[in-house]
Amino acid sequence: MPVSPVPPVTPVTPVTPVTPVTISVNGERRQIEPGTALDTLVKSLTAAPSGVAAALNETVVPRAQWPSTSLSEGDRVEVLTAVQGG
Repeated sequence: MPVSPVPPVTPVTPVTPVTPVTISVNGERRQIEPGTALDTLVKSLTAAPSGVAAALNETVVPRAQWPSTSLSEGDRVEVLTAVQGG
């Protein structure tokens, strides 16, 4: 009876657990994955495609910079949505 070849063994790379970082969003503590971009956070908070502003550590961040703005431990984020009314 022929013997089946044994498949090669692939070394297993250990998975490092991701430790969340704590930030403040509109005054409330929130845990996120390290390196989360500001645009990802804003999208998780509001579905509004426009009329949204974001500040990081008391500095307004232009919308064009949201994807490249990574959040870190202790950051303070304020997300504001424009509301129409009278």
